[in-house]
Amino acid sequence: MSGMKKPGENNLMFFSGRAHPELAEEVATHLGIEITPTKLTDFANGEIYARYLESVRGCDAFVIQCHTAPINKWIMEQLIMVDALKRASAKRITVIMPFFGYARQDKKGRGREPITARLIADLFKTAGADRLMAVDLHTPQIQGFFDGPVDHLFALPVLAGYIADKLDPETTTVVSPDTGRVRLAERWADRLGTPVAFIHKRRDLDVANQVKVFEVVGQVKGRTCVVIDDMIDTAGTICKAADALYEQGAVNVIAAATHAVFSGPAVDRLKNSSISEVVVTNTLPIPEEKRFDKLTVLSIAPTIARAIHEVFSNGSVTSLFEGDT
Repeated sequence: MSGMKKPGENNLMFFSGRAHPELAEEVATHLGIEITPTKLTDFANGEIYARYLESVRGCDAFVIQCHTAPINKWIMEQLIMVDALKRASAKRITVIMPFFGYARQDKKGRGREPITARLIADLFKTAGADRLMAVDLHTPQIQGFFDGPVDHLFALPVLAGYIADKLDPETTTVVSPDTGRVRLAERWADRLGTPVAFIHKRRDLDVANQVKVFEVVGQVKGRTCVVIDDMIDTAGTICKAADALYEQGAVNVIAAATHAVFSGPAVDRLKNSSISEVVVTNTLPIPEEKRFDKLTVLSIAPTIARAIHEVFSNGSVTSLFEGDT
């Protein structure tokens, strides 16, 4: 059975693109349903074909796809899946993007730049999405880019729960790697009962184009520091932050982030860094060659499954995160 029926109601049907099948399988297991069989293939020129192998008429559809490399292909595949659902008369379509592609381009930093995060939201609306679900958006205002409900899920309970079991709050400090993540660090600190520090990056005025001098603001000497961020991409910022903390007398540095983008030099940098453990979730697939001894991957599947269940049963998604919002 690929759906879950309630008396007098339509059935929940769950669909997955090809970017991260392991996460989709895990979510389906938590929901106690099957992933609806879907034919997804590539034509010789790279165009994508999608067709559902059973009726989706009147269903409450949930379509999961991870926006991972090759990111444009997987976003396009999800858009095509949504279009196919709309044309096959699905009643409601919820798009699940654990990692929202292009979320960093959420405003114009300079003239003549795009706001690609808004474009992505518009594309999904045009394709036929009624609702979006994402984990730890790069900035919360992206919720306003989509004309419809957006369920903004947080990985903080999963990540902080794991960290809390390992560390003594008396000797731990939560650190924001830059001024932009201070609010997130405060939420972590509230959860763990620890103080907060942040790293102030400023340009070195004596050296042209020298990126930054890292100044630690807060008490880190003799303490274990947990550096938190929404994503680790090339790992440059987080590794430099760790070095700055050790210079200021930190005895241990752990990095925690929701999205393990791990582009280019990231894995080598983290492996060779002074960070003792890197804790992430599986919002993005992490292939075997990007895994290393000090990497811990926690599952976001139970969080997504609970949110799907709440949306389907017209419950409250917010209730999942009371105290963390």
